[in-house]
Amino acid sequence: MSGEGQAGKTLTAVKGTHDILPGEVEVWQKVESETKRWLELYGYKELRAPIIEPTELFQKGTGETTDIVTKEMYTFVDKGGRSITLRPEYTPSVARAIVEHRLDLLGAPMRYYYIGPMFRYDKPQKGRYRQFHQVDVEVFGEKDPALDAEIVEMADGLIRGLGVAEIETLINTVGCRVCRPAFSSALRERAAAVQDRLCGDCRRKMENNPLRIFDCKVEGCREQARSFPKITGFLCAECREHFAAFRGHLDRYGVAYRHDENLVRGLDYYTKTAFEIIDRSGGQQNAVLGGGRYDDMMRDFGGPDLCGIGFALGVERLIARLSIKPEPRRFLYVVHQGEAAKAKAIELARFFRRGGVETLIEFGGRSFRNQFGRAGKLGAAWVLIVGEDETAKGIFQLKDMAAGTQVAGPPDELLKGVRS
Repeated sequence: MSGEGQAGKTLTAVKGTHDILPGEVEVWQKVESETKRWLELYGYKELRAPIIEPTELFQKGTGETTDIVTKEMYTFVDKGGRSITLRPEYTPSVARAIVEHRLDLLGAPMRYYYIGPMFRYDKPQKGRYRQFHQVDVEVFGEKDPALDAEIVEMADGLIRGLGVAEIETLINTVGCRVCRPAFSSALRERAAAVQDRLCGDCRRKMENNPLRIFDCKVEGCREQARSFPKITGFLCAECREHFAAFRGHLDRYGVAYRHDENLVRGLDYYTKTAFEIIDRSGGQQNAVLGGGRYDDMMRDFGGPDLCGIGFALGVERLIARLSIKPEPRRFLYVVHQGEAAKAKAIELARFFRRGGVETLIEFGGRSFRNQFGRAGKLGAAWVLIVGEDETAKGIFQLKDMAAGTQVAGPPDELLKGVRS
């Protein structure tokens, strides 16, 4: 293609990504600030890990048989010859940070959260992007089932507090490395008997990870899975007692839930508790939040024997279900005419900003009338008039756009009026 043709090509965002524009970003900021406030009430601290990690981290942590690792990771070789991956999920990064920095030796509760982008090469569709955003919550070093219930109660309160009312909490247990092998064997045997009715992906899962058949979205596979053996019939004593205690604590919290014996998580590292919060108001992509316990992950990384539990919340999916309308921002618009007034307007804009007032001054060379029209169109709360007479006298006019009233005074008095 010629250079001339290249120059005329319109560039667009990469498929599966999206811009968050002014007018939308305020909703994101509201969700993020409310989420941070809520999680910190429970003692969580923010932990920010890199967006890129060694590929091995996710192969070992997320699981080599998961769809994420086998199909969806953005992986590349950097200039140093290292295999690098854009993080597809956050839990392995937190586990790596704990081991690398020995956060377990600091004595503080290992309760962390993060809000930010993840990356998976998945088929773009409503609520699902290749760069998407999650709220991620992690706890390490606390194995009591009361914590499992507290996390579910915290998640339930967060979703409801943000305005999603028609939700349902699903819970299950996926056993552990003691009792799950027998369950997997029984699943494999049952799946083999009906493999001609399963999709090709589930036939592959039948050998590598039969629990994931429960997670298939193909209705024919889901129908077959309803007749498969249930994990509750294979639980060891520890898992059975943990699940019973977990349910008891949920009852004490007053959290409504449904035991879904077909609920599994899409990652290999889960043990015991698994849960999801779904939106019942309609739509196919109805899971808003999901998580569970992962008691073996840290050992698998060669780190200390620390159990873990957490959840991930899809921000795009959540925001699509909200009707949040942030309050309009109140700001001051400075109108000016002439070079001397322009210099004074710049000085006054700085003065009001230092006083904590959002202030906008533009340099388009418009007339006073057009600048007033511009202020009204943008929704300014006040207009500060800076002309030659005002500049010479040091007394300026301030108009309240909603009330239609106008007062005059020196900058410090006008600042007090705006801030009152």
